[in-house]
Amino acid sequence: MASAARAFAAEFEPAEELGRRRSMRAPVSLDAKIGRGGLDRALCKVTDLSLHGARISTYSVVKANSMIWLALPGIGHVAARVVWSDDFEAGLEFQTALTPEIFETLTA
Repeated sequence: MASAARAFAAEFEPAEELGRRRSMRAPVSLDAKIGRGGLDRALCKVTDLSLHGARISTYSVVKANSMIWLALPGIGHVAARVVWSDDFEAGLEFQTALTPEIFETLTA
């Protein structure tokens, strides 16, 4: 019995770790807009997406810890906090997580 347990343990591979992330990211290339107060002010490109956030490439600088609206194609506005910003790229955390259905639509 002990040898069977060892054989099973030798074949076990741990699941991929997410690190600090709550959900897996999917690479995407979505044209979107960012703004404040519901007004679209600047174009951006969403380069990866998860249920809880996104990475965007911007054509204008966004400030870390600011709140923005991200207008996603076919979905509409999503409130997000800028978690980090580096030149013309930023990481966003959505105020409310995307539903799995919306995530599937955007990543299909």
